[in-house]
Amino acid sequence: VITTQETPESKQEFLSEVTIMRRLRHPNIVLFMGVITTQDNLAIVTEFLPRGSLFKLLHRSGINLDLRRRLRMAEDVAKGMHYLHTCNPMIVHRDLKSPNLLVDRNWCVKVTDFGLSRMKSGTFLSTKSAQGTPEWMAPEVLRSEKANEKSDVYSFGVILFELVTGKIPWEGLNAMQVVGAVAFQDKRLEVPEGVNPQVAELMKQCWASAPGDRPSFEKILSVLRGVIRTVTQEQQKQLQQQKQQQQQQQKQPKE
Repeated sequence: VITTQETPESKQEFLSEVTIMRRLRHPNIVLFMGVITTQDNLAIVTEFLPRGSLFKLLHRSGINLDLRRRLRMAEDVAKGMHYLHTCNPMIVHRDLKSPNLLVDRNWCVKVTDFGLSRMKSGTFLSTKSAQGTPEWMAPEVLRSEKANEKSDVYSFGVILFELVTGKIPWEGLNAMQVVGAVAFQDKRLEVPEGVNPQVAELMKQCWASAPGDRPSFEKILSVLRGVIRTVTQEQQKQLQQQKQQQQQQQKQPKE
């Protein structure tokens, strides 16, 4: 249940979110179940996802997830976003971040929180004010410039960074410092050595300064699926080698 105090602004945002959520049906979008309206509160009722937000799972839970699982989670997010971007009219999320991604008991990740989302009918969306969370926001949004669906792609790149590194984006900087670094100094998160080269390159493409240079979610899915296949094959090979070593040890005569 997502609740909000009823002010004119929050009521409009609530109605906007309901309008969007009620028409969405996808395995990687949180399922809208209904609304509750009382004199003092408005509430959106959705399915319950027991593992909570991806942010808390990655940074607060202490749970260790292997690379294949993390890449599958990135694929889940990309599938949900590809669905939104291929709706007619297209839906631009505008506040994509790990706290707005929920995880079910089977580790499936779903996109939620459509309070800032807009249905796109033209080329650009107005960004009169930079609402959202700076750590995940595209530079053009931080500068309150015209934005489009490629702003979501930038945000996805930050989520991918979280998934493969386990790091909190821009940790140690306050919101204004992040705005200055990303929007006006053209700085980006530093990808650690050891990250899969294809994934590292994909992140950097998502963070391109020019929105038009960022890949579509269709392209992102293609790259991720290729990497997942490679990682899966490597894991299977390692398991096979371990099994062979164990068998050889068992065959050795005991002294």
